[in-house]
Amino acid sequence: MADAITLIFPDNSRRSVEPGTTGRDVAESISKSLAKKAVAISLDGELRDLADPVSDGAIEIVTRDDPRALELIRHDAAHVMAEAVQELWPGTQVTIGPVIENGFYYDFARDRPFTPDDLPVIEKKMREIIARNAPFTKDVWSRDKARQVFADKGEAYKVELVDAIPEGQDLKIYAQGDWFDLCRGPHMVSTGQIGGAFKLMKVAGAYWRGDSNNPMLTRIYGTAWADQKQLDAYLHMLEEAEKRDHRKLGREMDLFHFQEEGPGVVFWHAKGWRMFQTLVSYMRRRLDLEGYDEVNAPQVLDKSLWETSGHWGWYRDNMFKVTVAGDETDDDRVFALKPMNCPGHVQIFKHGLKSYRELPVKLAEFGNVHRYEPSGALHGLMRVRGFTQDDAHVFCTDEQLAAECLRINALILSTYADFGFDEITVKLSTRPEKRVGDDALWDRAEKVMGDVLKTIEAQSAGRIKTDILPGEGAFYGPKFEYTLKDAIGREWQCGTTQVDFNLPERFGAFYIDKDSEKRQPVMIHRAICGSMERFLGILIENFAGHMPLWFAPLQVVVATITSDANDYAEDVAAELREAGLVVETDTRNEKINYKVREHSLSKVPVILVCGNREAEERSVNMRRLGSRDQSSLSLADAIAMLKGEATPPDLKRKAERRRLAAE
Repeated sequence: MADAITLIFPDNSRRSVEPGTTGRDVAESISKSLAKKAVAISLDGELRDLADPVSDGAIEIVTRDDPRALELIRHDAAHVMAEAVQELWPGTQVTIGPVIENGFYYDFARDRPFTPDDLPVIEKKMREIIARNAPFTKDVWSRDKARQVFADKGEAYKVELVDAIPEGQDLKIYAQGDWFDLCRGPHMVSTGQIGGAFKLMKVAGAYWRGDSNNPMLTRIYGTAWADQKQLDAYLHMLEEAEKRDHRKLGREMDLFHFQEEGPGVVFWHAKGWRMFQTLVSYMRRRLDLEGYDEVNAPQVLDKSLWETSGHWGWYRDNMFKVTVAGDETDDDRVFALKPMNCPGHVQIFKHGLKSYRELPVKLAEFGNVHRYEPSGALHGLMRVRGFTQDDAHVFCTDEQLAAECLRINALILSTYADFGFDEITVKLSTRPEKRVGDDALWDRAEKVMGDVLKTIEAQSAGRIKTDILPGEGAFYGPKFEYTLKDAIGREWQCGTTQVDFNLPERFGAFYIDKDSEKRQPVMIHRAICGSMERFLGILIENFAGHMPLWFAPLQVVVATITSDANDYAEDVAAELREAGLVVETDTRNEKINYKVREHSLSKVPVILVCGNREAEERSVNMRRLGSRDQSSLSLADAIAMLKGEATPPDLKRKAERRRLAAE
């Protein structure tokens, strides 16, 4: 067959089929049971309708239990939700309805905005539509036909969408029964394949096309999953996430606050700042052992430096400009608050001649940076405008690149382990479409990092997951992204390792090689926590405020049962402080149960209760956060136990190394 189409199956077998053969035909040719389970096909990695004709390439039959089908389930649920709304409230206009992480939404135009009370009604109607099991069918209309049909229906927003499509371009129309919408697809075979594992979550206002000058629409959010077990797990995770919300816990623990006069910047309270500094101190000790030199680059720099680095062209809209206020000066230069530390570190590296013998040079900074985020995107510690980066830059030779990436990897993984994170994914992001530097440099960098990624996977014996993210690299080089999973299964991208041949070239950075020639170093951008503020938010939510004793902002409260024990309580607190613990006393004239309840709500890890008997015996009654059990200990034993628990994990390792060396 001269025009035969060649299909490559997952087992690498090949088959020729006639033009016009559909995905359903291919599935049926394999087995009738597979055809019944099939909901779509994948051609060269792209999902398509089961009814689409196939073309040359790699083919897979996608069934409903395939993880890739989840996006289709959610997409189809969005269409069914739109149909339900228009059945219930004729005259409502539908606008756009995409799939998003963990669900979907649709924006509607209606005289009376929807309320949460409408959601159960819409859900009920959706289940009726799903039960009809209407097939999804696709038609292709001309632009003019689509415009006329939607105009006749009074769908002004759809007309606007159609008008935005280039002249002469056909449009896909998907129908389920009598209801249809403009859509790129693909969809499953019928509405019944959506199943019943969905729930409408909330309503919100949303401007048409995100522009505040446009009309306000009502957005309805929903979630959908392959089965009820997955839906229940997701809803449980949301309940847990709400309990763990760091903003709520921040108030309860008296850690920080935000206010309108400083949008997107943190007002740290004493306890929160203590926890912040504990994190910095821990990281500083780790960096000292790894041979980093801590530096500090200026907060405000002339925009010419950012133009040289390329950031002014790439990130100007996210940078805060600084000019001199008033008429007292003739200095009309434009400055910028630094959004990152990299250019400043290059200037420090350039100051003074560097020999190849000095490389790698490792410069670290807990640098305060500022980036403009839209007000609607701000979210507690997780998304701010002013934050601290645990930033570092390693200047090395080409030959040292792989070894330095592996050293950084070991440091990142051990840091996460110290905070209890053991489910880590390392992702290699490769060259984006818009980038700087020639392809030869990118080829070299990606080859090195690809080999490093294989080594990381091999060294971890499968404990660390790895992945490739094509086209997701920085504009100046490929990078590793470190994603960790928290206690309730959420994933957070934190650390990065980024290779940069571009910035040293732009700034003319060099070292003298063994032949006394100038050579350009490779620059590795490295962060472990990323934003220290965000990492603290993640830690608060991961531990639900029950921080490990070594990291808790207030470690122990010594509370009295009777005023006769006040002096003893102060003695206990003094000895605990001498042992290095952060302690407060509570000698108020309140019942002990009231004191315990109050300090438990503020997430104090340990409460030591003292009464007359404890004072006589020089003992304490210990209560731990989250436990109803109590234990009576001698003061000496309690101090020894708590001192051990309050020792940071890196210092415990240091003490153990000393002990072994002394034996």
